[in-house]
Amino acid sequence: MRRTAAAIAAGALVFLAGCNSNDDSGGGSGSGSDGPAAAESAAPAQLSLTPADGAADVAPSAPLEIAVTDGALGEVTVVDAAGTVMPGKVEDGPDATAPDVWVPETPLAYSASYTVNATATNEADEEAKAKTTFTTVTPGHLSTPSIGPLDGTTVGVGLPIRVYFDEPVTDKAAVESHLKVTSTKPTDGAWNWLSATEVHFRPSQYWPADTDVTLDAELYGVNFGGDVWGEKNRTVGFHIGARHVSIADAATHQMQVYDGDKLVQTYPISTGKPSNPSYNGPHVVTGLERNKVMDSSTYGVPVNSPNGYRTPVEYAVRISNSGEFVHAAPWSVAQQGHSNVSHGCINMSTERAAWFFNFSQPGDIVEIKNSAGGPLTSDISDWTIPWADWQAGSALK
Repeated sequence: MRRTAAAIAAGALVFLAGCNSNDDSGGGSGSGSDGPAAAESAAPAQLSLTPADGAADVAPSAPLEIAVTDGALGEVTVVDAAGTVMPGKVEDGPDATAPDVWVPETPLAYSASYTVNATATNEADEEAKAKTTFTTVTPGHLSTPSIGPLDGTTVGVGLPIRVYFDEPVTDKAAVESHLKVTSTKPTDGAWNWLSATEVHFRPSQYWPADTDVTLDAELYGVNFGGDVWGEKNRTVGFHIGARHVSIADAATHQMQVYDGDKLVQTYPISTGKPSNPSYNGPHVVTGLERNKVMDSSTYGVPVNSPNGYRTPVEYAVRISNSGEFVHAAPWSVAQQGHSNVSHGCINMSTERAAWFFNFSQPGDIVEIKNSAGGPLTSDISDWTIPWADWQAGSALK
């Protein structure tokens, strides 16, 4: 018989008094009969239900708790306002003193009324009953964040998980506590809130190659803060492919390309010129375009200005949203390996750029070092942040 402590203030409490029978007929002493004595000694079963009766604005994801003392839990039913029985089951609490929890097969709805009926019996098989009716919250706004990487994709070892919200999140801890990351190879990891509408997850080091990663965003029924609530749950699974890390040295004008631990190419390059240097730090590949027009106006320099340009290029591998690419630049082959003449990109010969383009995948790392530019500031500059500082960006400290 499972016994749990009653949280009396939390819900409706019902007591069933034990029987007390005195038979004055027959004049016997009562010896040989233990029925009345057993009934008198059995404490009445007590039930406590949460949410409390009459509760309003309840989160549909809030646990429906049933606490029993001096008895064993019997039947539990949950019905909606139309009297339809909601499918579900009772699960044990996390320990012997915690209430049981009724778990629905499908989530409860917003803006709905539900009634919970529960029974329990004591050692004398006497039944107690409890009932509570509550109403779930009516959200002012429902939000479903977008997530990257996309479900079912294969990415490189440097791509963090990114969650973007369409409304500012004011209760970051509530949201973060419902973002669960698992992987098939052990790794650490932490969330970092880059803004009120964007949170990223990454390990302390790059992801292990050949790893499956799953994000369970269990946000239905979660209050994001204010009157914004999660619209639905989402699960996104992706695969970490081969480890591709390249080191582009602006001082030696060489780029070393690694496939796993093996150095597979060393290419002469030209990075950003002194007046427009490349940024230092690990860059993450986010896109590949076979043909692209490089346009200075995309980062604020008019095409018709002295430093402006509009140039078609081949084999463009995007490594930041600051206008940095690895791409073919046949016009600078003479400078590649000797000097830096680009507008911030990594220039290669057409043949070498084609090889690198076909080698690359979103999520690969291109680390630029020894450039005259400052550290990378981009949409994905996650790996430039020291691990301790990254962990400090979590809302769950």
